[in-house]
Amino acid sequence: MVEITISIIFALIPLIMGLIIAFGKGDGLIAGYNTASKEEKEQVNIKRLRLVTAIMLLLSGILVALLPFASQMQQYMLIAALVFLAVICIIIANTWCKKS
Repeated sequence: MVEITISIIFALIPLIMGLIIAFGKGDGLIAGYNTASKEEKEQVNIKRLRLVTAIMLLLSGILVALLPFASQMQQYMLIAALVFLAVICIIIANTWCKKS
């Protein structure tokens, strides 16, 4: 029961952050964007970046919430899916979210 509670707490953090970013109120939470200069920020399509970041956070929150309910092999698969999701989102954020 304790591990389920801890997992839910750790799953709520990215879920809440994802919702904040999806509603456009958390641009300062996006790593790299919050420290970029004004010229660098003008090269980024912020709506796309918000979408990619919010989807990544929401899906990672769901994957973390599923961990205590999975068998050991399924947990390894969920962790691999989480790493794969992060890599794909980084690639998309650095290509699709740039202004042409």
